[in-house]
Amino acid sequence: MKVLQVKPDKCIGCRTCEIVCAFSHNGKSNPRFANLKVLPFEKAGIQVPVVCQQCENASCMNVCPVHAIFRDENSAYIINQDKCIGCKLCMNACPLGNIGINHEKFQMHKCDLCKGDPMCVKFCPSGALTFVDPDEDQDRRRVVARAFKEVFGEEEDK
Repeated sequence: MKVLQVKPDKCIGCRTCEIVCAFSHNGKSNPRFANLKVLPFEKAGIQVPVVCQQCENASCMNVCPVHAIFRDENSAYIINQDKCIGCKLCMNACPLGNIGINHEKFQMHKCDLCKGDPMCVKFCPSGALTFVDPDEDQDRRRVVARAFKEVFGEEEDK
């Protein structure tokens, strides 16, 4: 099982990952249809891609009243669009807010790891996104958490 790794210090804020994701999943180059988001943190002067962490005990799956979310063979949580009723409970349950809604189709969407070959990684020009084995990525959560703490910690001091 591989995971998406984010290296915030390498992100140049080009949002190529969002465009590629949206196009590959929905045929539209509109970032609002992307299954990841690039968030600007102005005070720190960085852009951070926020991706689904494919949580071990995924709250998005646990709250789904129609059991539309399941884990596939690549260990990605997938939303079965035929079952999804668009209630947004999964969106509210995601700790990173990384589940979106397609208002045109009234369907929820999230990262599905592109069946084990993430397009965002293929097209990231700076190497801010990689797809690695968890053993190679053991400190990724600490690195991301530190980056967020630095940004939000300074905000709290105001």
